[in-house]
Amino acid sequence: MGAITFYEKERIFQLDTPKSTYVIGIVDEENFVGHVYYGKKIKDGRVGYLLRTAEAPFVPSKNNGERVSFLDSFPMEYPGNGLGDYRRSSIAVRTQGGHAAVALSYVSHKIYPGKPALPGLPATFGDAESCETLELLCEDGVLGLKVTLLYTAFTDVDVITRSVRIENQGEALYLTKALSFSMDMDNRDFSLLTLHGSWGRERMMERRRVGHGFMGVESVRGESSHQDHPFMALEAEGAGQSSGEVYGIHFVYSGNFIGQAELNQFDKVRVSMGIHPENFCWKLERGESFQTPEVVLTYSDTGYEGMTHNLHDLYRSHLIRSPYKDKKRPILINNWEATYFDFDTEKLLAIARQASKLGIEMLVMDDGWFGHRNDDTSSLGDWYVNEEKLKGGLKYLVDEVNKLGMKFGIWFEPEMISPDSKLYREHPDWALAVPGRTGSLCRNQYVLDLTRREVLEHTYESVAKILRSANIEYVKWDMNRQLTDIGSLGLPADRQGEIYHRYVLAVYELQERLVTEFPQLLLENCSGGGARFDPGMLYYSPQIWCSDDTDAIERLKIQEGTALIYPLSTMGAHISDCPNHTVGRVTLFETRGHVALAGTFGYELDITKIPEEDVKQIPAQVEMYHKYNDLVRGGDYYRLASYAGNHMYDCWELVSKDKTEALVTFVQVLGRPNYKSRRILLKGLDADKYYRIEGLDGVYAGDTLMYAGILVENPWGDFQSRLYHLTEVLN
Repeated sequence: MGAITFYEKERIFQLDTPKSTYVIGIVDEENFVGHVYYGKKIKDGRVGYLLRTAEAPFVPSKNNGERVSFLDSFPMEYPGNGLGDYRRSSIAVRTQGGHAAVALSYVSHKIYPGKPALPGLPATFGDAESCETLELLCEDGVLGLKVTLLYTAFTDVDVITRSVRIENQGEALYLTKALSFSMDMDNRDFSLLTLHGSWGRERMMERRRVGHGFMGVESVRGESSHQDHPFMALEAEGAGQSSGEVYGIHFVYSGNFIGQAELNQFDKVRVSMGIHPENFCWKLERGESFQTPEVVLTYSDTGYEGMTHNLHDLYRSHLIRSPYKDKKRPILINNWEATYFDFDTEKLLAIARQASKLGIEMLVMDDGWFGHRNDDTSSLGDWYVNEEKLKGGLKYLVDEVNKLGMKFGIWFEPEMISPDSKLYREHPDWALAVPGRTGSLCRNQYVLDLTRREVLEHTYESVAKILRSANIEYVKWDMNRQLTDIGSLGLPADRQGEIYHRYVLAVYELQERLVTEFPQLLLENCSGGGARFDPGMLYYSPQIWCSDDTDAIERLKIQEGTALIYPLSTMGAHISDCPNHTVGRVTLFETRGHVALAGTFGYELDITKIPEEDVKQIPAQVEMYHKYNDLVRGGDYYRLASYAGNHMYDCWELVSKDKTEALVTFVQVLGRPNYKSRRILLKGLDADKYYRIEGLDGVYAGDTLMYAGILVENPWGDFQSRLYHLTEVLN
């Protein structure tokens, strides 16, 4: 039996992953598609009785006088709109007559090995050996609307993905809502975990009890945002870090989104996620189709730990495509916090010369190298080298850096345009704008209207021309403001509601073209730090700048929330100078290194000016990175303690897949008086193996380390850290 089974007599679909089962049922003469079960793997998915169709109000063919009662209580797999289901809908339209009603009925299905790509969109991928796909074709015969529900069940990781393809075979209409996923479940005293934040404090974890009404997360900023994240987790009563049932829901998209949980009068929870319907209106002519982005679902009966491992494994194996995904990233030094806009060729080379002697492998030139940009008020869009700063030109600088044995990287902000720029003076209409309204500046810049083909082509060629001019091996792609002034001169009046989604599709096209023309390029996405840190961007870049806040202690909370759902190898993390430029805190250079190790690892400082005692530590930090990066990049992540929760200390562990090696990082944030030591229980080891801990005497059994633990010695002062490296002892 494959991953997906259809029980023809019962009209039941069973989707299996290694440890979970998802069941869908077709009921009544009208072929309603119902959600039956999602949870721990079961042998026989023929559990259609869970749909309760034998109970009043019964199905419409038996009791049409209570059709509304049926629609308002049946666990819909993809709920329609306006006909009696008063819960949140997944799809809505506006017809030529002004009506919004949609009702979907099952027509047919296909089951096949592998997974289709989603045109123009990032999505997980898999071959015939790793996954199987179900397509459920549904229709609204009144509208002439064909809606295909796509499900993929992975066989090597506990994940099911969902998306929707909508095709219009009737007269022209407007999609006003097209979510990617919905699921109805009996309430089990669920709580909702979400990730919120702002600039400098992204992805802070927050739990709320699911109460009557609705709650969730959303962004209408044109990107996934600092403020909310396109992720939700439903945790059943009693679930925690390592035990209990957790459902993770994650959106593979980089624009406006909404994720909702709604508890109704019958103690049922409806969860849904997709493109935010606010300011969304997509015209579908006859014969046209619309593909929604993908939602990733994962079930764990081992708490958040299992959910985290599922998502990490999925993204490492089935989403990230970069040639760097399974190898070390070069240790880079970025000049932003070192110089800001005040640099020239000689200053950059001075940093590079010192860095190269210490084992740092790449110099990245950040903002300020183009146009006449000496602050943030000018030149975005003018992607030509300022040779007053870079005397001899870009190629000369790159060649000189290469002669030092270092790679070279560069910063762009391709989606933006400054009013004070040659490009804006020539093409003021290329910025997003609403006629008659004063444009809304943010960081002294407007947003380019990438929905227009001529703007997109110019933008791509501007970036590509620079990359073709020299041996540039890394690009930091930044976006420092959100979208406003949603108007395009390139679209007719009845398609202005398509701008937000078309903009995201344009960004995806630009980055797809970039990594296609420059296949060995290491691309790192960024948006004012972590405002566009989402699975959609990981499809194009194997790493994303986690936050502009590089303070090691603040990063403990930021990186914990990020690592909850993303592999550590995706998190851009650097060692920066102190006092920290964001919060003014002073931490030990060693601690800054240990925190940055749980990410891509690099430097963000002026290496020619930092204290000599810090400089002397860099070779050891470089050695540390090379020693542990395979484990950081590919190991299983375990959260042992949370500074965000206990406000005193932080601890995490990485364990190799074969359980022969582990690395524990402990950070004491606040020193504690008159205490001796703290006991930490490790996780994920092989209970029957024996381990040696580097720097400590003795050999320890795996079960001893997990159930009895190790002692972290005290007393310590504030902001101190330690690493514990475990290796298996062979007989």
